[in-house]
Amino acid sequence: MVERSILPLRLTKATLHRSGKTLVGPVDMTLAPDGFTIVMGPNGAGKTSLLRLMHGLERPSSGRVEWAVDEVASRPRQAYVFQQPTLMRRTALDNVAYPLIVHGMKRQAARARAAEALRGVGLGDHAGKQAWYLSGGERQKLALARALIRNPEILFLDEPCASLDGRAIHDIEHILLTAHAAGTRIVMITHDHGQARRLASDVVFVHHGRLHETAPADAFFVSPQTQEAHAFLKGDILI
Repeated sequence: MVERSILPLRLTKATLHRSGKTLVGPVDMTLAPDGFTIVMGPNGAGKTSLLRLMHGLERPSSGRVEWAVDEVASRPRQAYVFQQPTLMRRTALDNVAYPLIVHGMKRQAARARAAEALRGVGLGDHAGKQAWYLSGGERQKLALARALIRNPEILFLDEPCASLDGRAIHDIEHILLTAHAAGTRIVMITHDHGQARRLASDVVFVHHGRLHETAPADAFFVSPQTQEAHAFLKGDILI
């Protein structure tokens, strides 16, 4: 039996409030099954809150966030990578093996899979290192290996390349493009216009918690349809 896709993801008048403030919404959008979506917007626009709402780290204050299957089925087929990776006080190998062991795989088999995943992100020689001693770029590669090891249908990323050098950014983009080519749907926040142009199939532009524009990447970067998006791409300060 073929497993049913968890996509599309539909947000219907979805809002997120905290301490009397509206962080997101109301948002109406549909996330299609395919693509590499880049979420852009100025600082404080609500990008991270929107991603957390999509993934389920935040519950909507009102409205709906609905996958094509129920939550029990959708949860294990998603992954999320934070801007600052959350790592356990274990070796790189055991950090990556952990999700497999938690879901029932025998330790030996999980560690073998984890070793392969580490080689895939260029950390094969770091398997026995304590995760806390890795560099910033290495930690982010480790977080990606751990997120991808269970072959999620969709991967959410919150600025995974923030504060990294050019070599680390190049490597991480390669990992993401490889995962996308293998069938993983990707939704990623970035402030880097060049990175967005390199990676995006489509762009979601967020300002004041609202979706001001959604468009194919080529159209967005050549001819944005809203004044706010045009100003943002010019480098103007949005208030």
